[in-house]
Amino acid sequence: MTNLNWLQSLQAIARTGSFTRAAEQLGLTQAAVSQHIRQLEDQYGCVVLRSLRPLALTPTGQLLLSYADEITAANECLQQRLQANDSLQGDVGLVTPGSSGLLLYADLLALQLSQPGLIIRHRFAPGAEVQQAVLDNSYHLGVLTFKPDDPRLYAEEIAEEPLELVYPAGYQVREWQDLQRLGFINHPDGKAMATRLLSRHFPGNPGVTTLPCKGYSNQVSLLLQPVALGLGFTVVPRYARQAFAAQDKIAVLQCGQPVIDTLWAIYRAEWPLNARCRLVLERIRSTLNQAAASQIQ
Repeated sequence: MTNLNWLQSLQAIARTGSFTRAAEQLGLTQAAVSQHIRQLEDQYGCVVLRSLRPLALTPTGQLLLSYADEITAANECLQQRLQANDSLQGDVGLVTPGSSGLLLYADLLALQLSQPGLIIRHRFAPGAEVQQAVLDNSYHLGVLTFKPDDPRLYAEEIAEEPLELVYPAGYQVREWQDLQRLGFINHPDGKAMATRLLSRHFPGNPGVTTLPCKGYSNQVSLLLQPVALGLGFTVVPRYARQAFAAQDKIAVLQCGQPVIDTLWAIYRAEWPLNARCRLVLERIRSTLNQAAASQIQ
């Protein structure tokens, strides 16, 4: 590759028509500029016609000048792209579990409205898919309910999310038999979540598999509708319950020993987040913390 300093001296001579003025423009000595041109001529042949005033370039010099201009334009384009990468305008890919995603969705839309040019691609996915999407670089940010052990991922704790037993409003849940009469509304993580939570509420219970199944949905946004209609109970993360519109139609069983999951924000460890990703991450943290604070109040 041709030395960039040599090419910059050639560009300056083409602009000024003089070794002296080229040196002044570049902040170099005239001897340094002359040396750069000699280096080019040693490699490519004559590039400057010194007999003319102002100086003129030979055909070879013109070709090298075009090459130098292309490199300069490419460098300027790179700088603009690097600056744009740290702009608040552009794309942010976010992948989250459905529960926290439901709570975050409206607030992230509001963030987009307040930041013209910001585009948030928000996908709901189970934990394994969240982790893989960030590892594949198809999404910048992810939210997990567990801390990953992959060294390529950086994980930071952003919130806590309790599991909740949600049942129809007006129904009484005091003992295991009440759950048997209601029946269970299942979902992909339903039995695992219910097993963890019910072991705290009802120690020694015969297990969630002994409860009649009254329904199933793989869409967390739809899961509480059958509960609100009185068709059964379910166990979901709190943020999924908080995002449900008909809060007056459901009730939550209070537990003296709650089951609480930590939520982790993940992103690639090898490079820092750009400005718009940091903005989205802070909005996620703020929204989840406000939801937790409102629950305490």
